[in-house]
Amino acid sequence: MLKKHLALAILVTLVWGLNFPITKLGLRGIDPFVLTGIRFALAALPLVFFIRRPAVHFGYVAAYGVIFGLGMWGVINYGIQIGVSPGIASLIIQLSVFFTLGWGVVLFNETLRDAQLVGAGLTLLGLAGIVVTQEGSHAVLGVMLIVLSALAWSVGNVIIKRSGVKEIFAFMVWASLFPPIPLFLMAWWMHGNAAFESLPAHLDATAISSILFQVYLATHFAYWGWNSLLKAYPVSTVAPLSLLIPVFGLASSMLIIGERVSWLELVSMAVILVGLGVGLYRWPVKRKPGTGPGSLQ
Repeated sequence: MLKKHLALAILVTLVWGLNFPITKLGLRGIDPFVLTGIRFALAALPLVFFIRRPAVHFGYVAAYGVIFGLGMWGVINYGIQIGVSPGIASLIIQLSVFFTLGWGVVLFNETLRDAQLVGAGLTLLGLAGIVVTQEGSHAVLGVMLIVLSALAWSVGNVIIKRSGVKEIFAFMVWASLFPPIPLFLMAWWMHGNAAFESLPAHLDATAISSILFQVYLATHFAYWGWNSLLKAYPVSTVAPLSLLIPVFGLASSMLIIGERVSWLELVSMAVILVGLGVGLYRWPVKRKPGTGPGSLQ
């Protein structure tokens, strides 16, 4: 991976890591499905009137929008609201890496290198280390919801790869048209009119800042960057980069909303970074004398 693309990936994962505690701030008074619906409504409007529809089958756009908006972020936000901490949510969502690697092998005939397998094992060990250090028990439903959102993210990655879309930003804007109505209907189905009637009273500066961050950085910028990487590289190369998200997510949750991180958690984060480095590094191939590019053989 080129250095500029690696830098983009690190910046994207930083934004996504920050997004978890910042979203938690918005969820303090707003229904999770309403908050997510507002996010995607603003991500689509008014840009959809000025940006040409991407030149791919519109079914890909609609499918990605629903899976990404409702299946991933709506579910994540609901899981956070019912008790899963933002830092832990940023951790569990990384199961998408393993789902995505599996899709790459099954659907795209990609072959995993030994280094990727070793790196995946190290990162799994690091993730397990963080999980076992958490104090208190989270609702089983909340944890399962985050796992479901991880699966949804991996399916979204496959849709991007299958579609062959080149207009990444336009794809994201048009896909954002599809989640708001299902999200608002979900909020109404679960909480009735109360989910909407309480909204004006809770739209303070903190909530508005949270929404703007989610729309313009976590959605427009970050998914443009991520999907651009998916377009340029195999999914098995891009997917492990998302393992940086829980590192940034836990660190920013500690700083922004006061989550406590133990020394064992810090060690586990270091293990994740080592695993990521092992998985991404391509070991140089040793050539036999006389078999280089300039040889006569």
